Amino acid sequence: MESSSNGAADTVRRALATEAVHAGREGLTAQGLHTPPIDLSTTYPSHDSRDEAARIDAFAAEGILPEGPPVYARLGNPTVARFETGLARLEGTESAVAFASGMAALSAVLLARSAAGLRHVVAVRPLYGCSDHLLTAGLLGTEVTWTDPAGITDALRPDTGLVLVESPANPTLAEVDIRAVAHSCGTVPLLVDNTFATPVLQRPAEHGARLVLHSATKYLGGHGDVMAGVVACDEEFAGQLRLIRFATGGVLHPLAGYLLLRGLATLPVRVRAASATAGELARRLAGDARVARVHYPKLGGAMVAFEVHGDPHEVISRVRLITPAVSLGSVDTLIQHPASISHRIVDTADRHDAGVGDRLLRLSVGLEDSEDLWADLSGALGERARVPVPLHEAVN
Repeated sequence: MESSSNGAADTVRRALATEAVHAGREGLTAQGLHTPPIDLSTTYPSHDSRDEAARIDAFAAEGILPEGPPVYARLGNPTVARFETGLARLEGTESAVAFASGMAALSAVLLARSAAGLRHVVAVRPLYGCSDHLLTAGLLGTEVTWTDPAGITDALRPDTGLVLVESPANPTLAEVDIRAVAHSCGTVPLLVDNTFATPVLQRPAEHGARLVLHSATKYLGGHGDVMAGVVACDEEFAGQLRLIRFATGGVLHPLAGYLLLRGLATLPVRVRAASATAGELARRLAGDARVARVHYPKLGGAMVAFEVHGDPHEVISRVRLITPAVSLGSVDTLIQHPASISHRIVDTADRHDAGVGDRLLRLSVGLEDSEDLWADLSGALGERARVPVPLHEAVN
């Protein structure tokens, strides 16, 4: 996959792996630096208050801070801006806006549409449990219509401000045809949650999505030590999101911005290595009679979901190498029971209708050796049944 670079090298086509290492690091050599600095300032001195006032007026008009020194950390931070530049380049969008968490990022999108009088959202299940809850509960004044991809066009209304899908979806790994969905949306912006796939496996903007959401806590950070969210989009929408971020205060800490920029550099290597192991584990699970069904996306990726014949809580209790914990995308392998944790907040009937059954387990595969992971997982599954399940009957 290739990505076009910005700035002086606009005409150069660079591979994704190259962009991952270099995007967002422009200008360092001219400053005599190799590693991006961490700017922890909350405020910045200025003896020209007239110029500062004019720049703030310009920001208030379009959400774009004109060239010049920073003013205040809630308007923008140089370290965070480097991460935003890097992620936008990887996703192939004009801009990106970072937030304190994935939910803060989604909330900002919903608030931006509501501010335009477009409070209705069309969404496809399953979504991450808290995204589902945010929409269903109407906490931000939004109203949601749930549908399947084929019903999107019919679900649109004059006040529809957003169509929201997640592909591969959390936790069933169901996939949608993003290009077809984008066509169904007409002029309504399509937001695709790309957390599971990352730009290494797919770039939704290339298929018609106007907004690409990431819980950057997951693969973009990649080490389980940073919480963040980001929306990649066109510059017009980015300006709206910056105004929402400024007003609501959901800013990303500069240290988190630094860790995320560092995480982008190894993103392609991590995702491809973990995906190879995940594919192998999915194949082994599919041929194991202790497993009722395996969900693994055609796109690939490092996430595997599977349903067991036995008690899923017992599987969770017996892992030793694999960590039983919520979240995903770290270098170590995690396992969790969605019905108990990540999707507990979703109504039981809605959860079941979306394919999130009570025996479903979600595995986030890390960078450990596949044989070690399989030994732990097989042991956790308990006594082996005698009759294997044919592969073609077990894999979804």
